[in-house]
Amino acid sequence: MGSGASQGHGGGYGWGSTSVSQPSTEEIRTVSALFPGKAFISTVLEALDTKTRMTGGLVQRYLMRAAMAGMIVAIFYVTNFSLVAIFDAIPVGEATLAGVGKILGGLAFGWALVFIYYTKSELLTSNMMIVSIGGYYRKITAWRGLKILALCLLGNFLGGLLIALLYTLSTIPQGAAGEAMLAAVDVKLGYVGGGWDGYGDLFVRAVLCNFMINLAMLLIYNGFIHDDLTKTLSMIAAVFVFAFVGLEHSVANTVLFTVVGLNHGIDVLAALANVGVALLGNFVGGGLLIGLYYAYVNDDSHYRPTWTR
Repeated sequence: MGSGASQGHGGGYGWGSTSVSQPSTEEIRTVSALFPGKAFISTVLEALDTKTRMTGGLVQRYLMRAAMAGMIVAIFYVTNFSLVAIFDAIPVGEATLAGVGKILGGLAFGWALVFIYYTKSELLTSNMMIVSIGGYYRKITAWRGLKILALCLLGNFLGGLLIALLYTLSTIPQGAAGEAMLAAVDVKLGYVGGGWDGYGDLFVRAVLCNFMINLAMLLIYNGFIHDDLTKTLSMIAAVFVFAFVGLEHSVANTVLFTVVGLNHGIDVLAALANVGVALLGNFVGGGLLIGLYYAYVNDDSHYRPTWTR
């Protein structure tokens, strides 16, 4: 959507045909300071254009991209639990090194977002931000936005399912790692069984989770970060916070429930309820608190610079 993103609603810094004089360098800098996220919005709308085209005539390839993201999440999430289990088994006096395992596990899991970004895979929670911004600038209909998100969720699930099926042929989800995953599932399903307080806790954790994920994507898309090292560290840091604090990610939960369900069994209805609430919370955190917020604060469609007055 490149140049098209700067037209109409939210584009062009309000420099319409009403301009009576050419802006000075200082005036241009002033407008850029007022709306510093224009590059971010432009990049997001270009990404949205690609997703819109793929979900229109290249659905199979879009699903494959989304499936790759699900596979990456499945592998790195299990790696997280494996590290937690390994260090939890190391005694230190009357305690263990479980805390160290949690830190290392969160850092390892952070690489999942890095791999997803650089493989150009499709992750549902990041797309929530992109679709929301596209909706604000009227570059996409609600139906098309929902289609993008639904296909992405399906692809993420199918990718996670494939890895989960492969896990059933191995001992990877067994032993201490399997116990760590079971313990995590108990906590996640416990929110559903905790009444309104539990649902509220789950929702807030989901909001904060995708807020962090899309905060990292904001840093990457805004054009201020140019080196790959800083981009990588931003993504790892965001995922580390969500993994270490225990925030709720709808795709990660879907993958975890699938792995545990196929290998140990699971309460399907409770798992679906968890994912449903997590989806809503993730959309608020990424789609509204990041996407809609930054779309609005960088909308210059009603701004009239002094040289046009």
